[in-house]
Amino acid sequence: MPTGPVGAQTVAVTTGVHPRVAATVALPRFAWRAVGAVMVAQAAVLTALSGRYGFHRDELYFLAAGNHPAWGYVDQPPLTPLLARLSTTVFGDTPVGLRVVATLLGAATVLLAAAAAREFGGGRGPQVATALSTALSGFILGVTHLVSTITPDLVVWLAVGVLVVRVLRTGDGRWWLAVGAAVGVGLTNKWLVLLLIAALGVSLLAVGPRRVLRSGWLVAGAAIALLVAAPIVLWQATHGWPQLTVAAGISASDGLKNRVMFVPDQLIYLSPVLVPVWLAGLLRPWRDPRLRWARAVALAYPVLCLEILLLGGKPYYALPMLLLFVAAGAEPVLDWLARRRAWRWASVAAAVGIVVSVLIGLPVLPERALGPVLAVNKESGEQVGWPRFVDTVAAAWQRIPPEQRGTAVILTRNYGQAGAIQRYGPERGLPTPYSGHMSYADWGPPPDTMTGPVLLVGRFPDDTLRVRFADCHEVARNDNGVGVANDEQGTPVTLCSRPAEPWSRLWPGLRRYY
Repeated sequence: MPTGPVGAQTVAVTTGVHPRVAATVALPRFAWRAVGAVMVAQAAVLTALSGRYGFHRDELYFLAAGNHPAWGYVDQPPLTPLLARLSTTVFGDTPVGLRVVATLLGAATVLLAAAAAREFGGGRGPQVATALSTALSGFILGVTHLVSTITPDLVVWLAVGVLVVRVLRTGDGRWWLAVGAAVGVGLTNKWLVLLLIAALGVSLLAVGPRRVLRSGWLVAGAAIALLVAAPIVLWQATHGWPQLTVAAGISASDGLKNRVMFVPDQLIYLSPVLVPVWLAGLLRPWRDPRLRWARAVALAYPVLCLEILLLGGKPYYALPMLLLFVAAGAEPVLDWLARRRAWRWASVAAAVGIVVSVLIGLPVLPERALGPVLAVNKESGEQVGWPRFVDTVAAAWQRIPPEQRGTAVILTRNYGQAGAIQRYGPERGLPTPYSGHMSYADWGPPPDTMTGPVLLVGRFPDDTLRVRFADCHEVARNDNGVGVANDEQGTPVTLCSRPAEPWSRLWPGLRRYY
């Protein structure tokens, strides 16, 4: 049984005791200084690199959505667009200003991961090892460099995980109130947290301790979650549950690929070097009697994976749970390395893992050298070339006679294209773009008085060009100039003489949910 040193101020975490007794068992002191140093270093690196490349297509969409505040959008609740607007308002409308919020959320992720290590009985060594592993993993670097819906979700999932672990360790049902609040906040960002709650609930029923489910505090926590999320749920209900339509579309279009890549992505995304650590943490509650109370957490991961596979969801949905197992596995892995005196080989493996994670997760390479990185992290490419893309659109716009531009429309195929034109277009003389993609469809259609030429940006189906617009011909193709094979490389720009019908009639047929 792995034990390991936990420090003079520590009493080992025990199991199999009455919850009131467990609640009085002391944990190791939290390693504030060391973990804080990791957080500061992480924030410094993320800040130094946050201006490299440029906005991501999703970030451009969040900026646009933040300018249309609402209780919801067709593809997401409002939290991430709200954070994007807050960050750019306070720190500036630049990639650096936007990504301040991502950096802060990344630091919170590291803090919570270290707190999880402490909940599992880890002293200073396991806490710092967990903090470093979290801060330097490829997935965490990638999603905390950018503002995305995943970034707040990491914090929410880890907060829920740490709080549920505390409920199970102590038996103190009052922590369900904090769990409920965290779930409620999570529901204002993404609804995926419901998959985590379902997995934990099934696992608690299967292996216990079931007594924590009989607490009146659990009901109160659920009420808090519902209260916080009520406006978002109401918005979705009154708009026909579009978020479910988007999720079904993602499953239909990407479900097979998501299922095929699920296991490889679980092994690769955090870092292959961390696989033994999180596997040790996943198995530890079954092997270590001190953590018997945490078996439901360990079982929740395969239950969650099954849920995601059945729904055809993206493999990264399950990754936040792996951070909990990194936290649980840090102590036994450090003990094993100490007994085997394997620090040299471990250091070499860690160094290789860190280099690979940094190359994949952060914008350290020249844009022209991104080719190999895109095979693992295509999101790096989606930050490249947006100003040049808008230059291409602006050059095509100049082909429209000046006297016709007052009634002309720019219509894009996706929200990234529209967001880029909205962000960089005004300084190039371009009007506000329109798009039928996601919530951009709700911000249209163009007025029916706009009967002039239509500049179509993107790969529209042939029937759209033939039926909905007149006299269409391609006038340009985008080239980002650095050879990055991202989604907009080679995007066509098509000029049509006019819409075939008033925009109010065309608009329903142009709407796209995925």
